[in-house]
Amino acid sequence: MPGEKQSSEKHTMAEMSPPPRASEAHRDEPVAKPAQPHFRPAWQGRQAYAAIDLGTNNCRLLIARPSGENFTVIDAFSRVVRLGEGLATSGVLSQEAMDRALGALHVCADKLRRRNVHLARSVATEACRRASNGAEFIARVRDETGIFLDVISAQEEARLAVLGCHILLEQGEGPAMIFDIGGGSTELVLIDSGERVPRILDWQSVPWGVVSLTESCDGIDLADPSPDALARHYAQMRGLVADSFAEFGERIEPWRAKRGLNGAGAELRLLGTSGTVTTLASLHLELPQYDRRAVDGLIMPVEAMRAISARLSGMCLDERRQLQCIGRERADLVVAGCAILETILDLWPAERLGVADRGIREGILRSLMAADFRRQADKT
Repeated sequence: MPGEKQSSEKHTMAEMSPPPRASEAHRDEPVAKPAQPHFRPAWQGRQAYAAIDLGTNNCRLLIARPSGENFTVIDAFSRVVRLGEGLATSGVLSQEAMDRALGALHVCADKLRRRNVHLARSVATEACRRASNGAEFIARVRDETGIFLDVISAQEEARLAVLGCHILLEQGEGPAMIFDIGGGSTELVLIDSGERVPRILDWQSVPWGVVSLTESCDGIDLADPSPDALARHYAQMRGLVADSFAEFGERIEPWRAKRGLNGAGAELRLLGTSGTVTTLASLHLELPQYDRRAVDGLIMPVEAMRAISARLSGMCLDERRQLQCIGRERADLVVAGCAILETILDLWPAERLGVADRGIREGILRSLMAADFRRQADKT
């Protein structure tokens, strides 16, 4: 298999401390506190917990039960809903997009009832943050499904993503970068992982995800473009993303220069959680269909990711649709993901990239279980 595979099944229960308010500094944020590992109350293992992540592109549900310090997934659901479709130009969630999301959330609500979920948290991200009718949609979801969506900040989104996937980072010393390429935004988090749990050193959220970037750069005929037009289109995407990362790049330059560049210090470490990195990892492995067990925890060369990105950005839409593990659902969005990914690789030039098929939902579950764990411990 062309890549090194890490263990991907351990879900350590640890709760990150709440992020500072938006007006506070991004740096030196305490990220997590270890749970009490030796307390094993009788309730543990029977209760079901759930996390719903309604993003700009996908609606995802995860239901799990505690298992010692870890948890075991007992049900899951994922559907492409494209809630943010057209948002970049209109500023509102369309009726069609809201109907698609509500259809998926009805499925989630049914699963919550059937699994008799003890505690759940449901979050919405960039599309609902940006849309002028986001609050109306949240109210409609509550009325029609009984699900109370919490529109979280970009900072909370970054925190949960780190909590959900940081255990897949390569072993090493010094700072590491974790990123999450979403549908409507991308979060980058610089962490210090020298201790058992990470600490956020700096972070940034930019309003470019695979949907928002695609819709903002749709000036060419992607069905039958010329090679020059494809190259200009990709360069335009790269330029927009690079501009949005510029200030963050300046802030993290001391860390980048200190660690890993010019042969000095520890190697730079990089971990990505998103449909973009898992899709490209699948192409790298030449999988006939997506296999989470092969992808989650994979460590692959950055140059392989760049080569796949260059290949995809030079294809027309129909050519991308023919590729296994992409298909019609991702074919029009994957090039924007490649542009964001390559710009991140420029920003934090690690030699290898860790791939995570986990993130916000797992972060929510860990937070819920750890908080409930402490409450139950306090009662005994």
